[in-house]
Amino acid sequence: MKYWVVKFWVISTMALAFTACGKQTAEETTPADASYQETLMVQLLDAKPGDVIDIPEGVFAFDRSLSLTVDGVTIRGQGMDKSVLSFKNQVAGAEGLLVTANDFTIEDLAIEDTKGDALKISEGENIIIRRVRTEWTGGPKTSNGAYGIYPVQTKNVLMEENVAIAAADAGLYIGQSQNVIVRNNRAEYNVAGIEIENTFDADVYGNVATKNTGGILVFNMPNLKQPGARTRVFNNEVYENNTKNFGHEGTPVASIPAGSGVVVNSNDQVEIFDNDIKDNKTANVIIASIFSSGISQDGMQDDFDPYPEGIYIYDNRFEGGGNNPDGLELQALKIAVAGPMGSIPDILWDGYVDEEKFVDGALPDDMRPCVQNGEAKVLNVDGPNNNKSPRIVDDGHDCALEKLPAITLTGALAE
Repeated sequence: MKYWVVKFWVISTMALAFTACGKQTAEETTPADASYQETLMVQLLDAKPGDVIDIPEGVFAFDRSLSLTVDGVTIRGQGMDKSVLSFKNQVAGAEGLLVTANDFTIEDLAIEDTKGDALKISEGENIIIRRVRTEWTGGPKTSNGAYGIYPVQTKNVLMEENVAIAAADAGLYIGQSQNVIVRNNRAEYNVAGIEIENTFDADVYGNVATKNTGGILVFNMPNLKQPGARTRVFNNEVYENNTKNFGHEGTPVASIPAGSGVVVNSNDQVEIFDNDIKDNKTANVIIASIFSSGISQDGMQDDFDPYPEGIYIYDNRFEGGGNNPDGLELQALKIAVAGPMGSIPDILWDGYVDEEKFVDGALPDDMRPCVQNGEAKVLNVDGPNNNKSPRIVDDGHDCALEKLPAITLTGALAE
């Protein structure tokens, strides 16, 4: 079966599942079995490598976090529209489910209305997260948990066919990890739909990111255990990410302007290609350094590289966008470069470069934003000079970079 057919089937199936989920959570407010919380907690505590823990069909209420620390366990529900773990009345714990284990698989269930993160997986290898829905059913609110699906410090990770809705930070997040595939997911009404942060070697493809504040983010943040590089963002649909930012003040995503499609911040070797990116009201693509992110640089480690370098944008399909940017400063920028009825170009770049790396007075091609994308233009906002001379750049970005290899998962995750 050709890839486009598979993608259409996956997205259509996910959309139907999402509709069914909404109906079920609205109508069912009590657990099918009031003792199920204790049953599942004992199963997780007593689990042994190789166990499969089956979640039955129904909506089950929990008032405290669940945790798993045993390697080689699978948690499997009957479908993200059928097996629902509801934490609406949670009084204890920081997550819905916290996993610190290797060779872990979770699939075919939903986690709703957690006090903090819905599903957090820490320091594991060989992780599969498949057809899991995380949602805060009251819609976008700052009081929602920060992350929907949240693997951190992991290796060899597959996230596919999941749905994430209304996280106050990121719906689908990978942090400080290595060797990752994020494919065929849907993210809606989060601050950040999909976020790759301080991660080496990630492929992000076949996803739908819509109605978030920012659609797909590729970030490097200072003072973490590792930096990140080498991310490919391709064959995604990133459109109408115009939801007002409802992130917690002081967090990195709280500075993301509503209307951001794909955002690269202080990350290197990022390829953005073959995507449908449209109708993101600030800009369809944003390339920025930490200097213009609103993130505090106090105490930033000396070896942190704040400059996004080696960004390659090609063969995307851009449409609309840039017509109503978020905030007075960006509105003024739009008027300055395009007039009151115009639009910010598809690619907005803050203009920060590391002059210490210049060769013959300019950055080498492998460190600059390279654009091979038809009529798409780059707006350099002149950040280093306090935005005094923003300009649409017609030259200097017509370059090509060596393409990154595809990510290959190993072991049981190998395709």
